[in-house]
Amino acid sequence: MEGSEEQPGSQPPHSGDHRIRDGDFVVLKREDVFKAVQVQRRKKVTFEKQWFYLDNIIGHSYGTTFEVTNGGSLQPKKKKEEPTSETKEAGTDNRNIIDDGKSQKLTQDDIKALKDKGIKGEEIVQQLIENSTTFRDKTEFAQDKYIKKKKKKYEAIITVVKPSTRILSVMYYAREPGKINHMRYDTLAQMLTLGNIRAGNKMIVMETCAGLVLGAMMERMGGFGTIIQLYPGGGPVRAATACFGFPKSFLSGLYEFPLNKVDSLLNGTFSAEMLSSEPKDSASVEESNGTLEDKQPSEQENEDSMAEAPESSHSEEQETMEIVSQVPEYKEPKETGNKKDYIQEKQRRQEEQRKRHLEAAALLSERNADGLIVASRFHPTPLLLSLLDFVAPSRPFVVYCQYKEPLLECYTKLRERGGVINLRLSETWLRNYQVLPDRSHPKLLMSGGGGYLLSGFTVAMDSLKAEPSLKPNTGTAESHTTEEPAAKKRKCPESDS
Repeated sequence: MEGSEEQPGSQPPHSGDHRIRDGDFVVLKREDVFKAVQVQRRKKVTFEKQWFYLDNIIGHSYGTTFEVTNGGSLQPKKKKEEPTSETKEAGTDNRNIIDDGKSQKLTQDDIKALKDKGIKGEEIVQQLIENSTTFRDKTEFAQDKYIKKKKKKYEAIITVVKPSTRILSVMYYAREPGKINHMRYDTLAQMLTLGNIRAGNKMIVMETCAGLVLGAMMERMGGFGTIIQLYPGGGPVRAATACFGFPKSFLSGLYEFPLNKVDSLLNGTFSAEMLSSEPKDSASVEESNGTLEDKQPSEQENEDSMAEAPESSHSEEQETMEIVSQVPEYKEPKETGNKKDYIQEKQRRQEEQRKRHLEAAALLSERNADGLIVASRFHPTPLLLSLLDFVAPSRPFVVYCQYKEPLLECYTKLRERGGVINLRLSETWLRNYQVLPDRSHPKLLMSGGGGYLLSGFTVAMDSLKAEPSLKPNTGTAESHTTEEPAAKKRKCPESDS
């Protein structure tokens, strides 16, 4: 296994998707902590108070574990046999062990001297075990816990994994839940299931979760189908979407449309002049939020550097500045040397964005979307009542909100409006379990809440009015028969005959 990792060229060509390449987006994992970064040569990355370069991970398989060595270099870690002679000598209980801080012979200065000499963390942990006077008196479980704690502190072990919906949702929820409206990962999974997200669908999404919901939908659809994203403000924020590292083929079916033009589209007053009358600085907004393929790396790094708290703000700013300097599209006009070319490129992007908006408006005007997903920080009632007109009958819709009170109001308005069935307001309950030999149990800490979901299906509202066969034939008993269900009116003539 190790030999195949060190010789990437010996693998067949079709295994390239499982290898890390320059420019790929990856997720660094250490214990239960994640961070999404883009692989770039000679790029300094800070993760869990460790800095290193990602040059050596290029060519290795996803899931490979690396160890940080001197000079910030990453080297593949070889698996070794874990059982040691010390762990076999264990006590029966921990009643006689007193935590007075005198059981460890090594001082902090001694440990610092070992680090300065370049001794690996694994050897430091071994010396801590040997110089502990109470280690052999501890139970086997306590010894394992002690070793795990010391390894986490002194061993710089990092695993590089491929980004996915589960990993990125866990990362955002643990590090910066406010950016995704405190949406828990199991709630996101319920949204994808209730919304029937699948390849070939034509979906509408309105979300303010840094693009996490959009990225999850794109991953589930696999590049097949159409997604129309409605965004507030100057442009869509897709920081989390960029972390997925989708190929450019996935972006062909992704459209965007401003939320403030939805009413005019519903009223039939929308026109192309309304897009051209937008402020001239829309191109600059596009550069900051813009298209996924060329401008999102800096935005993604800014999101993830903030998600990496509690690191220092200085390192965050420095990291963001490094990324901006490495992307040529971010150069200022004075750096490009030709201001005229910069203006032409700005106008070209503005015209391209306008064309995409017109295409999105045409798709919305068909009013035959296969589903609707809403997960925003705004009140869901006006959003849902407006956007349901673009969804075809017998299609699902899902609305997420951090609190249940707005969804209760939305539930009441939908019942009054009609045109929906199978309305359900739900909350998922999640608890993690520790699964270990002879000590499996629920974890002491659990999530207090991951948000609420309102789901249902659309139906045609005027179906009963359109069928003349359901109207009663006798005028004398008209007031009585209109109160009865349609099925009864059909059964009465059959019973008389």
